Amino acid sequence: MRWLGLDLGERRIGLALSDPLEITAQSHSAYERQNSLKRDLEFLQNFIIKQEVEGVVIGLPKNMNGTEGPMAEKARSFGKILHEKIKLPIIFWDERLSTTSAGRILIEADLSRRDRKKKVDQLAAAIILQNYLDSHK
Repeated sequence: MRWLGLDLGERRIGLALSDPLEITAQSHSAYERQNSLKRDLEFLQNFIIKQEVEGVVIGLPKNMNGTEGPMAEKARSFGKILHEKIKLPIIFWDERLSTTSAGRILIEADLSRRDRKKKVDQLAAAIILQNYLDSHK
């Protein structure tokens, strides 16, 4: 089964894919949102079909104390709408510190600030997806 990991942001959505054996997650790309939920959903639906995805893991931005705030509500709402469109399993996964971890990895890789900005969302999606995969071994 191939999973799609999503790191939802206001401007970009980071995408990552698992291998078919559900062992590893690889960062894929960052989709620039179009200020149109319909267009964003159409892009994801087409991506899911093309990549033969069978389930989606969406990063759930919790507060450090584990509670859910407005951003978590937005993620859950997006996931519900996406589920209605694609009819595949949607899993919400705690994404605390995934973007921070991704930023550190990119700094250690000595990427410029501009290059880090382009890669951080897709790497965060891979971290979220890998954490989900690791929890199910």
